[in-house]
Amino acid sequence: MSIKMILLPLFIQVALTFVILFWMARSRIGALKAGQVKMGDVALGQTAWPTHAQQVSNNYHSQLQLPVLFYVLTLLAIATRQADLLFVVMAWLFVVSRLAHAYVHTTTNYMRHRFNAFAAGVFILLAMWVIFAVRILLATA
Repeated sequence: MSIKMILLPLFIQVALTFVILFWMARSRIGALKAGQVKMGDVALGQTAWPTHAQQVSNNYHSQLQLPVLFYVLTLLAIATRQADLLFVVMAWLFVVSRLAHAYVHTTTNYMRHRFNAFAAGVFILLAMWVIFAVRILLATA
C-alpha cells in the first residue's frame, strides 16, 4: 500500500479539523460583531455563545478527542508496516463517520444520528486498534 493511500484519510481528517476551526472562528467573530455576545461574557467560559456558534465549537473540540487515537494508530501502522488494504479501508470508514458526525453536530444536531455516527467511528477505531495490536503481539520477531 502506498504511503499516499495510507495518509489520505488522515489528511482529510486534519482538513476537517481545520475547516471546523475556521468555521468556529467565523461564527464567534460574527456573534461578537452582531452584539449577540460580549467579550466579557465568554472570557472565562463558553456557555454565552449563541447556539450555533456553540455547536460548531463543540464539534471542533470533538475533532481533538477521538481522532487523536486515529492519528497515533496511523503513524504506528506506517512505522511497523501494518498499514495494508484493510487498514486503509477502515481508516476511510472512520473518517466518513467523523464527517457524518461533524455534519449532524453542526446542522440539525439530532442526537440519535449524531450518536450513531460517533458510535460507528468509535467501533471502527476500536477494531483498527485491536487488529493492529493482535498483529503486533502475534508477530514472530
